Amino acid sequence: MSQESCNKDSTCETCGEQGSCSEAEKEAHSEELLKKTMGRIKHKFMVMSGKGGVGKTTVAVNLAATLAKNGCQVGVLDADVHGPNIPKMLGLDQGKLDGSPEGIKPVSLYPNLKVVSMAFLLTDPDSPVVWRGPLKHQAFKQFLSEVLWGDLDYLIVDLPPGTGDEPLSIAQLINDVDGSIIVTTPQDVALLDSRKAVSFSRMVKIPVVGIVENMGGFSCPHCGKSIDLFKVGGGEKAARELNVPFLGRIVFDPEIVQSSDRGVPFVESIPDSKAARAFSEIGKKCEEFVNNSGSKSSQGEGGITGISKVKEMLKGKSR
Repeated sequence: MSQESCNKDSTCETCGEQGSCSEAEKEAHSEELLKKTMGRIKHKFMVMSGKGGVGKTTVAVNLAATLAKNGCQVGVLDADVHGPNIPKMLGLDQGKLDGSPEGIKPVSLYPNLKVVSMAFLLTDPDSPVVWRGPLKHQAFKQFLSEVLWGDLDYLIVDLPPGTGDEPLSIAQLINDVDGSIIVTTPQDVALLDSRKAVSFSRMVKIPVVGIVENMGGFSCPHCGKSIDLFKVGGGEKAARELNVPFLGRIVFDPEIVQSSDRGVPFVESIPDSKAARAFSEIGKKCEEFVNNSGSKSSQGEGGITGISKVKEMLKGKSR
């Protein structure tokens, strides 16, 4: 079978003719399947942070829920292989991925919100995933190409902290990421690392949607006085210095922690709170970003024009 003749939507593993194909033909079919699947998704966002503990997954979960509440078709890819928390925070920790000849069926929270995570494949939630970069890259390729995402308005990819294997793999595989959303807290240590995430995005020619300042202030429930637990304004200052948009400030609210532990998006449990309103504004700015016809062209391109550099870096890491 020639590479050009295989136009099936099924994966090679479920195809009865896979024995007649060479490895090169299987790879060509895999690339075509990835292209077809991603072609049905209008916009793709990467949610990043330079370091852990800044609430990046909380932002990804509530941004996805906000967009879904607005009537959008949304998918969430939990790309944190070693610490997949998306299912727990959405109340889907008992969910499992189902396979079919056509592909992998994602787990749904709402009819218009689909989720894929490594957590859905673990038989024991306490089992660690001990994988090097190449294995993670292959897993991401399957999650992106073989999952039945369908027609989506947005795919939100929740990345682990840092600028290593996972963001490089996602950037290479999707190839036309609309933008990165950088999450930070106002403290200097977090801001230092968040600036690296902005620089990473620029290096691989992915537009920066903006910076989200999380845990920016706390209102005492007893006296109402505002307390700056991790300072305030650092994220906005960094956005100004780096010449990227400031998407908004999310105040520290203990109910966000409680909602996450219960598996309910905060924007759904307490929609009228100050933090939920901030998420709503961030969602609007993300929609405005992709609806702005110049959002990609103004920063070079939405895809990775420097893809050869990414491939070079990936090869270097696998040696």
